[in-house]
Amino acid sequence: MASTNTAPSGVDSADEVLHEFGIVRIYKSGRVERPLVALPVTPGLDDATGIKSRDVHLGAYSVRLYLPPAAVTAPSARLPVVVYVHGGGFVAESAASPGCHRFLNRLTAACPALGVSVEYRLAPEHPLPAAYDDSLAALKWTLAAADPWVAAHGDLDRVFLAGDSAGANICHYLAVHPDVVDAQTQHQGQGGSARARRRLKGAVLIHPWFWGSEAVGGEPRHPAARAMGARLWLFACPDADGMDDPRMNPMAPGAPGLGTMACERVMVCAAEHDFLRWRGRAYAEAVAAARGVEGEGSVELLETEGEGHVFYVFKPDGGKAKAMLDRIVSFVNAP
Repeated sequence: MASTNTAPSGVDSADEVLHEFGIVRIYKSGRVERPLVALPVTPGLDDATGIKSRDVHLGAYSVRLYLPPAAVTAPSARLPVVVYVHGGGFVAESAASPGCHRFLNRLTAACPALGVSVEYRLAPEHPLPAAYDDSLAALKWTLAAADPWVAAHGDLDRVFLAGDSAGANICHYLAVHPDVVDAQTQHQGQGGSARARRRLKGAVLIHPWFWGSEAVGGEPRHPAARAMGARLWLFACPDADGMDDPRMNPMAPGAPGLGTMACERVMVCAAEHDFLRWRGRAYAEAVAAARGVEGEGSVELLETEGEGHVFYVFKPDGGKAKAMLDRIVSFVNAP
């Protein structure tokens, strides 16, 4: 029997839900709700860390900058720069979300580092590749030292990408983007040989959102389960070439070579109870294999037991969240 899919009596059909993903809800009228997103927080002075933050509006996108006390106490010192890309399935969250803002305050204080948190446009109002484009523009803006904080305090020889979930996906996209890879410069190695100098010092991918048509590790094999894992991605990116689009599956045939990544070192964080953990582990192994025995720098994999996806956002004061932060700080400060 055919379904008429009519609205309940007394409810305007425009108020019917057309798409429901939990973190984002779209109505027939075009109205978009993000029911799980907390109210944004304003920048300023963080009393707990002494970090100063401010927003810079750059047209379609913006960035939130973080300046640690070290920039004041040692003004001549150059600090590493962390370009951070928040998660949220490409459809939710913000650089101003409480969890993201708190993490950047703590990360930039602990390193210490200059932070650049990207506020990119969200789907469905702005379908992908808008978030990719905005993040690439923000990275280029940072590397150009267009802001006085970056120009005065940032060490552009120590620029790191970092992000969680969808933001980690974006970080990979940036690290293999031709505009970033082609900006590598030549320098003299041992024995006078010329070697490519990676444009970025490192990349930290926290619980990266990658997927694919073929299962890896302990991922579900059933086609329906695989399709469910890509459902939100395909909604956010209408022009995607399926779930093996190189932007979602960096290990797919035809994807940019992992050996071309424009960063010296890579760190991947995974969590035991995250359904994406297998994909993160496989990605770390693939990057290490692509770099070979003479790969530049190490590929680190941090697996947190007993925790789920982006657990550190929900339990920021827990011991495991602090341990993960410490590992990231060590990664940033390594020679």
